[in-house]
Amino acid sequence: MEIKYAKKADAIYVHLSDAPYAYGKDLDTERRIDYDANGKPSGIEITCVSHGVNLDDLPESKELERELRSKNIKIFA
Repeated sequence: MEIKYAKKADAIYVHLSDAPYAYGKDLDTERRIDYDANGKPSGIEITCVSHGVNLDDLPESKELERELRSKNIKIFA
């Protein structure tokens, strides 16, 4: 899992795999999951991270929570 933070955009992108992008699904206005051709999550885009992050319905949420907390990003329960 690799997390890239774009401070100007107030967004993070979480790389879950190196598989090529096939399609994406918006969970809401601030969260999107990218999928590979086999329907497996390959990445997660989250915007407005300075306000905190909602991990509901995100893949690998336990590991993601640990990584975000280590970067002092607020997590919503």
